[in-house]
Amino acid sequence: MASNRRQPGKRQDRNSKVGQRNPKLGYYLVVTDADGTEQNYFNGMRSSFSSELQKYLVIRVEKAKTTEQLINKTIELMENLPQYSRPWIVFDRDEVVRFDEMIESARKLGIEVGWSNPCFEIWFHAYFGSVPMFQDSQSCWKSFAKKIEKVTGQKYDKNDKDIFKKLAECGDIKVAIATADRQLQKCEQNGEKPSQSNSATTVYKLVSEIVKKVGK
Repeated sequence: MASNRRQPGKRQDRNSKVGQRNPKLGYYLVVTDADGTEQNYFNGMRSSFSSELQKYLVIRVEKAKTTEQLINKTIELMENLPQYSRPWIVFDRDEVVRFDEMIESARKLGIEVGWSNPCFEIWFHAYFGSVPMFQDSQSCWKSFAKKIEKVTGQKYDKNDKDIFKKLAECGDIKVAIATADRQLQKCEQNGEKPSQSNSATTVYKLVSEIVKKVGK
């Protein structure tokens, strides 16, 4: 899968040659295969920064048409936007057949991976200090829907553009990072591949890196 393409990480040298300057906290490119939840979360995170902070740390969220096109879409964007030296793809286990192979292929190309098993809402669960086990995406997001409705009094909408704000208000992002980290370590200690790590996510690694930079 696109193994003969130029590695995104190598574009950074070109930046210095053409005299481009990065904001001192960096550019983040996040490519997802979903229309709503993931895009709204990261766009919400970006919007939560002050206008001054947004000058120093840039988050750009893009969408690939399908999960299978995530890597090629990211490489294409990197070729046109070389200042984004920290590319991430974010996607769910769902019914992706070659889940583990796709993660490995991306990493070999210098692309970071924020995967979730079974779905992105498992990361939202971590905001409340737990990562319950779910066998499928539907049970995962429905469980979170009940949780967020109980806390906010509002029904969960996967297209909610304010999801980051709501989680920040009724949950705890630092608790989420610590909870997701513990769960992933447990899965790795058990020798589980990402496709077997049910439930777990690496989205916290991207979020944690950004949180540390902005001092939240």
